Amino acid sequence: MSLSVKGKLSRKLSVESGTSKAGKEWKKQSFLIDTGAQYNPEVCFQLFGEDKIEMLNHHNEGDQVEISFNLSSREYNGKYFHNIDAWRIESQGAGSPEMDAAPAFNAPASEDDDLPF
Repeated sequence: MSLSVKGKLSRKLSVESGTSKAGKEWKKQSFLIDTGAQYNPEVCFQLFGEDKIEMLNHHNEGDQVEISFNLSSREYNGKYFHNIDAWRIESQGAGSPEMDAAPAFNAPASEDDDLPF
């Protein structure tokens, strides 16, 4: 399941790290987005792996962003745990191409056009 949400990057949390049972090192970082919704406006996302964490370093708290993410759930000892894993972070501020592009405007055709129709 792949979803996206827009909002303000309100807080970056500390990077967490550890070692798996297989002996592999891992890192993850969580961050909060304020969606501006009336109820429960803050959503906590996580980034797993150094390459994903690097994406967050290009954005500052207070930036308007769009987050693409996956939802997943797993069961452990009869309880369910949920993850909101971000896989893309895009700026939505004044510098993004989507916001700067002006809508196309076609001027009305004049009689001087060489078009056959």
